[in-house]
Amino acid sequence: MEKEQRTYDETIEQHEDAQSEQASEEQVENEETQQEEKDELALAYEKIAQLEAKLAETENRFLRLHADFDNYRRRVRLDMEAAEKYRAQSLVSDLLPILDNFERALQVQVEDEKAKSLLQGMEMVYRSLIEALKKEGVEAIESVGKPFDPHVHQAVMQVDDQNYEPNTVVEEFQKGYKLKDRVIRPAMVKVNQ
Repeated sequence: MEKEQRTYDETIEQHEDAQSEQASEEQVENEETQQEEKDELALAYEKIAQLEAKLAETENRFLRLHADFDNYRRRVRLDMEAAEKYRAQSLVSDLLPILDNFERALQVQVEDEKAKSLLQGMEMVYRSLIEALKKEGVEAIESVGKPFDPHVHQAVMQVDDQNYEPNTVVEEFQKGYKLKDRVIRPAMVKVNQ
């Protein structure tokens, strides 16, 4: 019986050792599994952080591109408005010397009747040309007696005249013209010091 008891005790001991060993193995496996899960979780968080950073960068680029595109559309609209507003600028610039020649021709004093009728015809053409230019927004720049403005006047001479205020336009040598609010040609003037 003692032998049986020993065998029984040994069996129980072996069984307890096996259970203890199995529990240790399970504990090691659980610890390994937990460590693997922690590692996977850390990798997942790292991946999330990377994706969030990439998303933020992409959103930032999108916002910059959107702002650039809005600026581009605004510039194109302004350019088109300016092109429409000043579409006649090159034509007007080409017509200004012709206008100057008309004004010079109309200043000539003639005595002959044929020349007078020719001069009247030229004056009619001149007035028609002036009216057509006014319809397009062209206007002469007022100069004589006005304060000198470097944006619309080009000083070619200076004089010291007590009859005029300092920095006043005394004489106009060549008319200046504006197309709407843009100076096409500044007036060439003589300015009092």
